[in-house]
Amino acid sequence: MEKEGLLKTPLYEEHVRSGGKMMPFAGWLLPVQYEAGVLAEHMAVRNKCGLFDVSHMGEILCQGKDALANLNRLLTNDYTSLADGQARYSPMCNAQGGVIDDLIVYKAGDGDYFIVVNAANKDKDFAWMCSQAQGDVAFSDRSADIAQLALQGPAAPDIISRLVAAESIPAAYYSCRFNVQMDGVPAMISRTGYTGEDGFEIYLAAGDAPRIWNRLLAVGKEYGLCPCGLGARDTLRLEAAMPLYGHEMDEEVSPLAAGLKMFVKMDKSDFIGKAALAAGTLTEKRVGLQVTGRGIVREQQDVYSGDRRVGRTTSGTYAPFLQQAVAMARVQADAVTVGDRLTVDVRGRRVAVEVVKLPFYKR
Repeated sequence: MEKEGLLKTPLYEEHVRSGGKMMPFAGWLLPVQYEAGVLAEHMAVRNKCGLFDVSHMGEILCQGKDALANLNRLLTNDYTSLADGQARYSPMCNAQGGVIDDLIVYKAGDGDYFIVVNAANKDKDFAWMCSQAQGDVAFSDRSADIAQLALQGPAAPDIISRLVAAESIPAAYYSCRFNVQMDGVPAMISRTGYTGEDGFEIYLAAGDAPRIWNRLLAVGKEYGLCPCGLGARDTLRLEAAMPLYGHEMDEEVSPLAAGLKMFVKMDKSDFIGKAALAAGTLTEKRVGLQVTGRGIVREQQDVYSGDRRVGRTTSGTYAPFLQQAVAMARVQADAVTVGDRLTVDVRGRRVAVEVVKLPFYKR
């Protein structure tokens, strides 16, 4: 499928060759699924391993002696204690306390940070970071030069060990190794992911991506590795109750209402949006809904307690591993608690749901 104006990752031809169904997403042409289908891809990640092309994500460098001070001012989380080779997640807020984006920062060394942002927000994020820069710091957008692969699932450590020396594989969750060799190709490898499983995200030069993609599929074949598309990426993250920008949060939604309080360090001296968050009253919260009636709940559907509207769904799908329809919703903070039985308006029909503790799935 050719779409005018859409970008292609360095792996576009590999996806087409492998039977990927290409669809527009965030300005890119990406595989939504392969011939095996979303269900098979989802179950492969839960039970064996899946390989995703996430090269559409944005990569920004933050460098200079004032880099740490700038990150701590830009982001709600605290990066003071971040050690070399560690990663940390954070929302990034505007002055009103709404979420501009959520992102991950990796520390290469003092004054040297690698930031990964959402594809649809990359240009906005970069412009915001540059506009807020103070002192000796430089932000540089490296997205066009870097490809990103995500190897996710229980077999991921065995597969990556076929191409990377044991001492170069990050051992701890949310740790990373810069400047390692992956089958002779320079790469940065992090033990992170967006599926709820163990796994790795691999950053390398765009031109090296096709070779490493094919090498991973070749050595991973005996472990049940399969290529996966955006469809499975979404069902996996929702099953694991991971928030998605534009759904669970946006510039009108605070990270507190999005259920991200643990990543908002109000004891920091200051960060953009802190005053607004401190002054505001938390009127909404994110909850999990398990569908007990017949049907599948989707995003942007009204949630009711009796005849009273108490919120709106933000994401919803059938969770393949759990064999259960689930959804996340933003609801009135004082009106809903775990165990409550509610209904969701699905195209004019009320579908019964129960409020459950998040995440739905945990390995």
